[in-house]
Amino acid sequence: MYKFEIYKDKSGEFRFRFKAANGQTMFSSEGYSAKASATAAIESIKKNAPGATTDDQTTAVA
Repeated sequence: MYKFEIYKDKSGEFRFRFKAANGQTMFSSEGYSAKASATAAIESIKKNAPGATTDDQTTAVA
């Protein structure tokens, strides 16, 4: 099961990470001073990203 985890980093900021079903972290967030901000970012991803495209900036332009 995929899940978001909210945690506090060493400096006391709230961060979140997105974990795959096998427990591996797929991505993590920037730090937020308020837990509500981290939670809002998660909700924004859930709402706005289902149709996100991939912008591959590693391809050479000739």
